[in-house]
Amino acid sequence: MFEQLSDRIQNITKYLRGEVKITEKNMTEALRMLRLAFLEADVNYRVVKEFEAKIKKKALDKKVLQSLSPAQQVIKIVRDDLTEILGGDAKKLEFSSQPPTIFMLVGLQGSGKTTTCGKLANWAQSLKKKPLLVSFDLKRPAAQDQLKMISGTLGLPFYELSKKQMASPKKTLRDVVEHAKSHGFDPLIVDTAGRLHVDEELMEELKLAKEVLKPTEVIYVGDSMTGQDAVKSARLFDEKIGLESIILTKLDGDARGGAALSIVSVTGKPIKFVGTGEKLDKLEIFHPDRMASRILGLGDILGLIEKAEQDTDLKEAEELAKKMTREDFTLEDFKKQLMQLRKMGSMSQFLGMLPTVGSFKNIAKMNIDDKKMIYFEAIINSMTQKERLNPKIIHGSRRSRIARGSGRPVSEVNQLLKQFFEMKKMMKKSSFQKLLSSFPGA
Repeated sequence: MFEQLSDRIQNITKYLRGEVKITEKNMTEALRMLRLAFLEADVNYRVVKEFEAKIKKKALDKKVLQSLSPAQQVIKIVRDDLTEILGGDAKKLEFSSQPPTIFMLVGLQGSGKTTTCGKLANWAQSLKKKPLLVSFDLKRPAAQDQLKMISGTLGLPFYELSKKQMASPKKTLRDVVEHAKSHGFDPLIVDTAGRLHVDEELMEELKLAKEVLKPTEVIYVGDSMTGQDAVKSARLFDEKIGLESIILTKLDGDARGGAALSIVSVTGKPIKFVGTGEKLDKLEIFHPDRMASRILGLGDILGLIEKAEQDTDLKEAEELAKKMTREDFTLEDFKKQLMQLRKMGSMSQFLGMLPTVGSFKNIAKMNIDDKKMIYFEAIINSMTQKERLNPKIIHGSRRSRIARGSGRPVSEVNQLLKQFFEMKKMMKKSSFQKLLSSFPGA
């Protein structure tokens, strides 16, 4: 995510690395490059101007001017200000002290709002909550079919509304709340109508729902890939009905980052979650400081550790991590590692959380197809135990036999072995060992 912006900012730091100290002249050029980077990333113009003014003021401070590491100083200033633009600290969804908590999701059609309702319910369930899903759309009663299907996939209850109930919306909404309260459901997650654009009919329907439901939070769901259109819509929704928070969807496919870097400043509302994939478990708490680090190419090691703790056998992962730097790391260990990585999601997401500078620059830019990981497992499974423990013995005829046994071409067997030996060599480097030491128990 945000690849274009990250690349541009890294060009700025490269430029400053060649400077002995910060001056008016080199900061003018650096700020020009920064301004262009943000505008090309579709960041709101007012946000860009305010950001540029803050960076200039801090960078030209006397203490910074005396620094012999201008690139490091500017990176720190930019990271701190990016964190502020993105909202400062991570903000949690508010749960009501008197259940049911009611989350009312609003947004335009196609933003991923209905799927996000399912993701939010899945997240609530992971907190040992008992969510109830309902879809409220007076114009399109059939719109609830998608959410009903999602609730079935998750094994969660769904409150279905009939056409007759839709004719008495106020009474129906009160009945829904009473049903949630009497059956101990918490939170009640309400999907609402969406249109291709904001119109008065839509807003009147949402105002009615808000008036009756009295939601704990009205959450705007925006498609980050639409850039400033998502920001403009969020502002209109806030002006018309009032918002408490924002969820940005499709962040994994957003190469620019304009919506994420503008929406908090423009609306004054925090981003609380981001959608990072189509599956119902791809909803992540938004951490502004970590996102700022990723934009600057510094990675998100904390997020990577949390993901490992959540999705993998941590003890086994720690043992593999330690073993990776030793001579006895085998293809059997490599297969276990591939299986652990697959549990954590796609390889592109995993690599995206690594730094894109220093020793990890080339790793983070590796283009690894998730299907290839499955093929690699099949190739390793086709080897004998002796070959897995000592891959140096795998030559011509052995490679052909392994290829036949796995149903993959010899070229893929060669590729697997090449990557394995290159990885072993790289993992011995002290920089990676330092990273491993940051993992719990390592």
